[in-house]
Amino acid sequence: MGTMKERFKAVSEAANTEIKTILKEHGTKIIGEVQLGQVFQGMRGITGLVTETSLLDAHEGIRFRGYSIPDLQKKLPKAPGGSEPLPEGLFYLMLIGELPTEEDVQYISSVWQRRSHVPNHVFDVIDAMPLNTHPMTMFVSGIMALQTESNFAKKYAEGMSKKDYWEWTFDDSMDLIARLPRIAAYIYRRKYKNNDHIHPNGLLDWAGNLAHMLGYNDNSFKELMRLYMTIHADHEGGNVSAHTTHLVGSALSDPYLALAAGMNGLAGPLHGLANQEVIKWIFEMRDDLKTENPTREQIGQYVRKTLDEGKVVPGYGHAVLRKTDPRFTAQMEFGKKHMPNDPLVQMVWNIYEEVPPILKSLGKVKNPWPNVDAHSGALLVHYGLKEYEFYTVLFGVSRALGVLASLIWDRALQLPLERPKSVTTELVKRWLKGEDEIWGE
Repeated sequence: MGTMKERFKAVSEAANTEIKTILKEHGTKIIGEVQLGQVFQGMRGITGLVTETSLLDAHEGIRFRGYSIPDLQKKLPKAPGGSEPLPEGLFYLMLIGELPTEEDVQYISSVWQRRSHVPNHVFDVIDAMPLNTHPMTMFVSGIMALQTESNFAKKYAEGMSKKDYWEWTFDDSMDLIARLPRIAAYIYRRKYKNNDHIHPNGLLDWAGNLAHMLGYNDNSFKELMRLYMTIHADHEGGNVSAHTTHLVGSALSDPYLALAAGMNGLAGPLHGLANQEVIKWIFEMRDDLKTENPTREQIGQYVRKTLDEGKVVPGYGHAVLRKTDPRFTAQMEFGKKHMPNDPLVQMVWNIYEEVPPILKSLGKVKNPWPNVDAHSGALLVHYGLKEYEFYTVLFGVSRALGVLASLIWDRALQLPLERPKSVTTELVKRWLKGEDEIWGE
C-alpha cells in the first residue's frame, strides 16, 4: 500500500502515545453524568465512544476532522471538469487527519480500481436469492460472501501480534471499499434491469464508476454520486451503523463481519431505510392528492393528515441536529444547479417550507428541520433511479467509508472489547429506595 499506509502508521502511533498519556494523567476524571431516563431510553446523549473520523455538532452539523460539508465541497479534490468532492479524498481525510492532495486522491482511486475484483461465488450467493428479496438483504449477503477474502481472519488464525491488527484491518477495509460499488451495481442490475450487467470502467473514479455500472452515464449523475457518497459517509460514532460496526469489530471480528453487522443496522426504518420511506411518502402524497404539482396548501393539509394518523413525516427531525441538516442544503444546492425545474424536486422544496412551521406549532419536536434523507430520493428519481428500495444500498456503500476508517483506527489504538454494564429494573427500584447500590456508588 505504500504511501497512505505509512502515513497512517505514523499518525496512529503518535495518537496512540498521546492517548496513553491522557489516560495516565486523567483516566479517573469524570466525563458527564448518566440519567436514569438515558439508561431506559436508548442511551441517548451518553458520552461513551471515541470516534476519530467525524463529530456532530447540534448547530453546525457534521464535521469531518473539523471540516464542514461546505468546506469539503471547496477543499477536497474534484474529478476533471467536476465540481463535487471525490469520496476518495474524504476517506483520506478521515483516515490521516489532513486534507489530501490531487496525487493522494488519484493514488486511492488507482488502488481501489486494482482491488475491485469480486469473486464469482459472491455473485452466486446473490443470484440464489429470489428477485423479490430486499436489496439490503442481497447487499449484506454479498458482503458476508466476500468474507472468504479476509486477510485479517487468515492472519489471526495463523497467529499475529496485537500491534499488527490495524494493518490487516486496513487491507481488508481497502478491499471491501473497492468492491462494494460492484456488488451494489450487480444487485441493482439483477433486480431492476433484467440481469443486464455493466462491467467496471477502470478509468473512472470510485463514485463515477458506480454510476457507470448502475447504468447512468450522465456526467451530472456521476457528480451526484460523488456528492452522495461524500455527505453520507460518516456521522460520528453513536448512530446504529457506526456503533454496530465498532461493537462487532471490538470482538476482533474481521471488517467483513463488522461491516455486514453495521449494514443490517442501516437497513432499519429508523436509520438508513428512512431515505426509502421519504420518497415513498412523497409518492403516496401525490397519489392521494391526484396531482404531481400540489400547492403548498395541499402539502400542508397532507402533512397534518399524516400527523393526525399518528405517523411521522419522514425525513424531518434528527436525534442531535437542531438546524437544517447541511447535507440537505448541499443536495438542495445541487438540485438548483442541475434540475431547478423538476416538479418532484420543487415539491421537496415546498415540503421544506411547510413542515417545520407545522411541527413547531405542535411544540413536541426539538428539531423540526429536514435531515439528509428528506432530499436524496428526489435527486435520484430525476435521473430515472426510481427504485427507492435500492436507496439504502447506496447509503451503505457510502457509509462504509466512515465506519471502516473508524474500524482501522479502533485497531490502531488497540481499543478493547466493548462491554457496558447493564442493570435490571428490579435493581433500579431497589436503588431508588436506597436499598442497593448501582453504577458503582
